[in-house]
Amino acid sequence: MQAKERREAIVEVIRLKGPVAVAELVERLGLSEATIRRDLVKLDDAGLLKRVHGGARPVDVRDDVYADLVDRQAEPKEAIARAAAARVRDGQSVLLDIGTTVGRVARYLHGRPVTVITRNLAVYAELCEDPAVDLVLLGGQVRPAHRSLVGYLTEESLRQLRADVLLLGTSGIRRSGHSVDTVAEEVPVKRAMISAADEVVLLADASKFPGSGTATVCDVTAYRHLVTDARPDEETVSVLRGAGVAVELVDGTQVT
Repeated sequence: MQAKERREAIVEVIRLKGPVAVAELVERLGLSEATIRRDLVKLDDAGLLKRVHGGARPVDVRDDVYADLVDRQAEPKEAIARAAAARVRDGQSVLLDIGTTVGRVARYLHGRPVTVITRNLAVYAELCEDPAVDLVLLGGQVRPAHRSLVGYLTEESLRQLRADVLLLGTSGIRRSGHSVDTVAEEVPVKRAMISAADEVVLLADASKFPGSGTATVCDVTAYRHLVTDARPDEETVSVLRGAGVAVELVDGTQVT
């Protein structure tokens, strides 16, 4: 059974039966537990079901991953978004990544003569009726739970574009300075965005040190600026300083 068929079968079982244990899916579909668990992660991330302890259940109107994330670290994210938007100069083209911190940047770009290129559907919703902003929405496969676009079409679109600056989100920053993500399929898109930008600015609140995620997006040489709300631990600061990364706090202070 191919991956697409497997996942469609899992979704159908859960749609018909409601909450289902991993063991039952193994028995019904004749698949290994490891395969089922990997597929549940993918399907949860795509917003097609909701993982629970020991299994999964159907999604319902109360399940909104993006809304849940918006509420976490709200004040620091708002401050980081404001500081990041202030870095964008009128007339520039700016790539806005997905994520709730980057998504907040859009509200501070209203009325400004800038070009915004994004795969973030929350950014599109915020700016689509603003006549001052030249808005470019990248193509791709929709991940509704995360208000984002991913996949080959997104990457191909990015290969045709060039931006002055990229405001990049992250799931975590390791002490090595590596930026990581929790979702492997995000990695090639984020790397394509990095390649399409003259300047990369990483946005990360204090909870992202070290944050979460095992999929490496880039090493510390890929970005030159980091905007955060609190001084990172000294080991991370030392690595960033050694790589020439300028660390800026939301109050404008430069970390030295």
